[in-house]
Amino acid sequence: MNATVFLVDTLFSLYLMVVILRLWLQMVQADFYNPLSQFVVKATHPIVGPLRRVIPSIGRFDTATFVLAVAVCALKLITLGLMFGGNLNPIGIAILSVMGVIKETLSLMFWVLLLRAILSWVSQGRSPVDYVLHQLTEPFLAPIRRVIPPLGGLDLSVLIAIIALQFLQLLIQDFVPM
Repeated sequence: MNATVFLVDTLFSLYLMVVILRLWLQMVQADFYNPLSQFVVKATHPIVGPLRRVIPSIGRFDTATFVLAVAVCALKLITLGLMFGGNLNPIGIAILSVMGVIKETLSLMFWVLLLRAILSWVSQGRSPVDYVLHQLTEPFLAPIRRVIPPLGGLDLSVLIAIIALQFLQLLIQDFVPM
């Protein structure tokens, strides 16, 4: 049973991260001709496309993609709940789904920051993935750099952002059992 739970949890979490990545790419207006962006769009468009006809965007915020993220998180909770024979409370699932999306967003931000830091040592900004990672992370790294500029060529903004993300994850960890 543990292997099945692991597989179900992992598959839902990976797709949820792709959906959140689509929302994030749209929020920062990233290059959608980039191969990574194209993968994200192609993996989510079969569901987001029809949802957009029903759920309009609010400004630059793609409401349909956010609804899909919450729905994927709710399906994950329902599936895991049914596997354990738990009680399914619709209001509880709705609240936990929104909190789960927030938790997964923070987790995705952590991994993107970590990947960007590792690629900065290796690729020197020549990779298309590195360019998209730069577009994704720069909106919240730039304000940190204004307060704490690079010290002797060492940019501490990524480290400070990762510490802040870990702090936020610990704050909401008690509310989301996922």
